[in-house]
This record gives sequence, structure tokens and C-alpha cells, in this order.
Amino acid sequence: MSELQLNQAVDLSALLNKDADEKARQLPTPSGYRILCAIPEVEEEYESGILKSDQTINYEEKLATVLFVVDLGPDCYADSTRFPHGAWCKRGDFIIVRPNAGTRLLIHGREFRMINDDTVEAVVMDPRGIKRA
Repeated sequence: MSELQLNQAVDLSALLNKDADEKARQLPTPSGYRILCAIPEVEEEYESGILKSDQTINYEEKLATVLFVVDLGPDCYADSTRFPHGAWCKRGDFIIVRPNAGTRLLIHGREFRMINDDTVEAVVMDPRGIKRA
């Protein structure tokens, strides 16, 4: 399997390459059983080389089914009755969720979602090529 270049899939450098005090003001800290996820970068052109319209890119971001786990709340997967096999994902995973899952947040022009821990449907090693049907 080819090595996934995380910085190309989800470019959080504008938010995360800052000192700790500045980071704390940039991204919310999930509470309870919430998971903060980033929307992976949407490609700006089709495989054929034709550029996508801004409306198409916006549509793909809003209905994204692959998300990148940025942070987990302190109570995520803590209930051993509901999650007898442990956590369904961890920080740094790419996950699959239903379109429109969670609360959409726009932070400095980047879309994030806050989802519940039981919203995760799968973890994927390499999200390239996965598209909503």
C-alpha cells in the first residue's frame, strides 16, 4: 500500500502550526462523547482534468462521508456496555459517516464537524478514491 501523505489529504497547517495558546483559541475542544472532525480537502478538478465549479466543491464538502478525526471528547467510548470492543476510532483516523452527520462548523474558512461517538461507521486506512454514491 502506498504511503498516505496526511498533509495533502487534510491541510490543517494554518490552524495547527501555531503555539499552544493560539491553538486553544482556534479549534473547539469536544466535550462529552463528541468527536471533532475535519473535512478532507476536496479535489478541485475531475480525473479528466476539467475544473469543478465552486458550487460542486461546496456540495462535496457538505455531503462528505469521509472525515478526519482531530480530537475526541473525554467520554468517547467510555461506556463499555455500548462499546464492548473498545473505541471505534482514534485521533488521526479517517472515518466514514453518513452525509450531513453532526454539527457543521466553519473555522477560518475550513469546515469541521462535531459528531457523536456512535456515528462512526468505519475506519479507512486510505480515503483516496472513496466517494459518496
